[in-house]
Amino acid sequence: FLTFANWMYKYNLTDTREAYDDKQVVTEIMARCFIPTLITTTSWESFHFIGHEIRITEAMDCYGAVVWPSALVLCYFLETNAKQYNMVDKNVIEIGAGTGLVSIVASLLGAHVTATDLPELLGNLQYNISRNTKMKSKHLPQVKELSWGVALDTNFPRSSNNFDYILAADVVYAHPFLEELLITFDHLCKETTIILWAMKFRLEKENKFVDRFKELFDLEEISSFPSLNIKLYKAVKKNRRRRGNAKAIFSRIWLCST
Repeated sequence: FLTFANWMYKYNLTDTREAYDDKQVVTEIMARCFIPTLITTTSWESFHFIGHEIRITEAMDCYGAVVWPSALVLCYFLETNAKQYNMVDKNVIEIGAGTGLVSIVASLLGAHVTATDLPELLGNLQYNISRNTKMKSKHLPQVKELSWGVALDTNFPRSSNNFDYILAADVVYAHPFLEELLITFDHLCKETTIILWAMKFRLEKENKFVDRFKELFDLEEISSFPSLNIKLYKAVKKNRRRRGNAKAIFSRIWLCST
């Protein structure tokens, strides 16, 4: 039997090893980003994924037009797990695409990509996607407006939603649309759809959303980056017998977000 001292030593050794591994991977992920030192009229960053330099134009006055670390984590995961999560010829939608980096990486991996976000972000999103995928991707990506929970049946009818993957990076934070976000996840998913979702934990609201999310979806943590406070999840829709009442769940989400 292990003595308490030996158990503590083994525990600390494991903890130290995990912290070291986390630091190594995070260093590798962040090394994919190049920030120019020369000041220009347009804010931009360069990223290296799938053997390509991806140049992203940002807008510093808008949360949705900045590349956040969760997006880098998801891009790195897609690149390094391309065999297990094969994107080639798959139908992929990204919600809250922002600058488009994740959608660009999925497109360069061979997917049919639909990148979505709010109308005011679509111009920059389209620009970034076009400049980084034209003549490089197997399938030309689409850019579409998607305001969470709004006109879903009209713009994304369930009968035509055949997405193999839903990608999301940093879509849960202190905003008042958590109910609409959950409704959107639920609407876009079929039982065979896989959600790959990178999330930075900041406040208690994030934990509450995850709890509600698990009432509709089977959620699996597939990677964790403690130094960034980011977790990467895989989720699939629960079958009807195991799901709670969706309307009731959405109502509780709304109560928690007010």
